[in-house]
Amino acid sequence: GIMAMPGLPPAGTRLREGPGAPGGVQTGTTIMAATYDGGVILGADSRTSSGTYIANRTADKITQLSDRIYICRSGSAADTQAISAYVQHYLNQHKMETGEDVDVEAGANIVMQMAYGNKDRLSAGMIVAGWDMHEGGSVWAVPMGGTLLRQPVTAGGSGSIYISGWIDKFWKPGMTKEECKAFVVKAISLAMSRDGSSGGCIRIITINKEGSTKEFLPGNQVPLHHDELKQPAAESTAMEVA
Repeated sequence: GIMAMPGLPPAGTRLREGPGAPGGVQTGTTIMAATYDGGVILGADSRTSSGTYIANRTADKITQLSDRIYICRSGSAADTQAISAYVQHYLNQHKMETGEDVDVEAGANIVMQMAYGNKDRLSAGMIVAGWDMHEGGSVWAVPMGGTLLRQPVTAGGSGSIYISGWIDKFWKPGMTKEECKAFVVKAISLAMSRDGSSGGCIRIITINKEGSTKEFLPGNQVPLHHDELKQPAAESTAMEVA
């Protein structure tokens, strides 16, 4: 067999976006999506872990499925990447055959069919969100087990349990794009402050009639909360003269 490097997970270990506790499924991640007046905003942290080892500190958990449909992924990185690749293929095929973009609901339905049909073999909690000409912006939750639920705002992953009450209190319908973006960034930063399996940077995607825009908040610009310590200032590289 292949020998494991010291400090690294053994070869063949399944990378889970969160600590894969034996006998239990924990999705160590914070993902969310919220509607605003004119579109949707998706957000996620960037920590992918294998047990207690951080396998990737700048992971991109928001994957594009079509022009104006994106998916937030939590659970097994391998499982959710495979689902995303299949759905990208199906939506691309649909566009080639009909010449039209598929609605967000139809994209979410394909994700649900894959998650539900393989629920015994998958560890995948997902959020599909986007914009189409019929419904405008919409958010669809596909949690573990393959339910499909339309919601104005939703969060997933282990970090979401720390912020569900905060989201219920502070989300409001008809927010502006700027209000919604600030809401998503604050929610994810709060989850990152409490959840050891969430951390790193914050990635944001805004989707509306005009298209989609990606934004990236580096780790040193993520808002700090509670008793979090500031990052140490970069050391000067100038050599001291004796």
